[in-house]
Amino acid sequence: MLTPPQERIASRIFDTAKQASAFVAREIANLIRQRAAEGRNAVLGLATGSTPTGVYDELVRLHREEGLSFKNVITFNLDEYYPMQPNALQSYVRFMHEYLFDLVDIPAENINIPDGTIAPEQVADYCRQYEQRIRDAGGIDLQILGIGRSGHIGFNEPGSSADSRTRLITLDTITRLDAAADFFGEQYVPRRAITMGVGTILEARRIILMAFGESKAPIIRQAMEGPVTSRVSASYLQNHPDALFVLDPAAAAELTRFKHPWSVGPMKWDDPHLVRKAVIWLSLEKKKPILLLTEDDYNEAGLQDLVAQRGRAYDTNIDVFRSLTACITGWPGGKPESRKRPGDISRPTDRIFPKRCLIFSPHPDDDVISMGGTLIRLVDQGHDVHVAYQTSGNIAVFDADAIRFTDFASDFARMIGADVTQFEAVERHLEEFLRNKQPGQADSPRITAIKGLIRRGEARAACRECGVPMDNLHFLDMPFYETGTIKKKPLSEADVQIIVDLLQKLQPHQIYAAGDLSDPHGTHRVCLEAIFQAIDRLKDEQWLKDCEIWLYRGAWQEWEPDKIDMAVPLSPEEVERKRLAIFRHQSQKDKAMFPGTDKREFWQRAEDRNRATAELFDRLGLAQYAAMEGFVRWIPQWAADGTMKTV
Repeated sequence: MLTPPQERIASRIFDTAKQASAFVAREIANLIRQRAAEGRNAVLGLATGSTPTGVYDELVRLHREEGLSFKNVITFNLDEYYPMQPNALQSYVRFMHEYLFDLVDIPAENINIPDGTIAPEQVADYCRQYEQRIRDAGGIDLQILGIGRSGHIGFNEPGSSADSRTRLITLDTITRLDAAADFFGEQYVPRRAITMGVGTILEARRIILMAFGESKAPIIRQAMEGPVTSRVSASYLQNHPDALFVLDPAAAAELTRFKHPWSVGPMKWDDPHLVRKAVIWLSLEKKKPILLLTEDDYNEAGLQDLVAQRGRAYDTNIDVFRSLTACITGWPGGKPESRKRPGDISRPTDRIFPKRCLIFSPHPDDDVISMGGTLIRLVDQGHDVHVAYQTSGNIAVFDADAIRFTDFASDFARMIGADVTQFEAVERHLEEFLRNKQPGQADSPRITAIKGLIRRGEARAACRECGVPMDNLHFLDMPFYETGTIKKKPLSEADVQIIVDLLQKLQPHQIYAAGDLSDPHGTHRVCLEAIFQAIDRLKDEQWLKDCEIWLYRGAWQEWEPDKIDMAVPLSPEEVERKRLAIFRHQSQKDKAMFPGTDKREFWQRAEDRNRATAELFDRLGLAQYAAMEGFVRWIPQWAADGTMKTV
């Protein structure tokens, strides 16, 4: 597809981050092989962070399985925190060696990474030498970039000029907040970094910028469609002759061709979802309920062809209004015939009542934060509700909580006259380990286990608040998560099999899963992928053919109204019960270990988000409710060869 006029940088959008990473890896591999055939070196500019790890994984696979050699490769990394020891957990030297350099045959002398140990008075000279090494290598053939939420490439924060060179820079507040999870606290994030300059980056012969996930969507739109400005250093790429943005659909979602495709050019209005999206946008734009929109409103907003193709504006208004009305239900598990009233909408799922409902929660609090009101309704309405906690959440517990619970266990043992010898040994281990613990250091296995038990106990308390039987709680402790650090293992066969076994055991009529992919660590994304892979393996099971699969969103954002397939209204009393359930997660109360950039507590985020959804439906002219939880229905689609299509 041609680049739309609103976009000033070429892009390729892949269905998944994995596919996008494979494409970039192939581009790098082709360059390496081409240069090798010419008897020349391939000079790569490399990035760090979570975005390029898939590329490095694929390059390692190509090296091991297809003989890709890195002996003719010279690399220059974009940046490094300052000061930073090369063996520190957050060091980019360590990162690059763990993800790539130690796993391929690149000569050590060909690796160049900014040195975070240089004495302050030597930094300026060192940066000039780094620039000279790039020139001596013949310049960078292909530069790989990520993008920060402030729009930075490398660590070129807002205000960086187009001709800036490698230098020491002070990090933006947003950048430090985003890095806080890696350092186990914002206070431990270095305030400075050494980075290639914008001018240095722009001298690369080819540039590929990668971005994945909803959190990157707003800044991607600014970089691609906004003006070239020092406030968004990625926008300078508009002036590069061979720059490409490689995105997934979530990162591309705010681009005009996806957000408001009707403004790009003429359209065929044969997709009811697109019609719904346009009418909702028009209603909000005109600040009118849907049923009050006129043909003049459509014409003034550039939607003349919608009315022209579909007939009267009022008919379109009615269709969209009815589709939104139909998605609102206070009976998420279906409504039994005995409880139906005249005028009630009959749903296909009403025929099975009560249902067995399985709620997957990536962390031990996502269930109540994201869909606590719906969970309460399902229980109150008589369904057999199960909750599966996919990970332990153990890294998100403060050390002080581990000490507090251990003290309680020891005191309790003494109170009942039990042998406290083992408890005292644990206490001594805790005190000694935590006294010497460095920021970001992984806990000992014993401490990790204690923190996992804390999260497990909180999950039980929250489910008691909601009325879920304790026998219906499933703590899966998926292996990919159990590293004790932010960095997780790849999704494995063992992870997927755990999900397969649970699904086969319960054979639920409804599945609820986290479709919120903006969590800071990517855990939600991995957990959802495990569910998708498990469902793919079970596609021939009869029970799955009759199973509804609903995706909720968590603490980070809400579904847009045009995407919502089920909206569950909550009464003020249900909002209060949901809040109390969230409160039971005491280790995440007041101050969470990894809150992201949103300073509100999780219960506040949830209530504000649910209230905003209800208010949005009200503005569209529908019934007014105190709060709403939104869900998108996911229907597995299988290709002709029997494999599941990418969603």
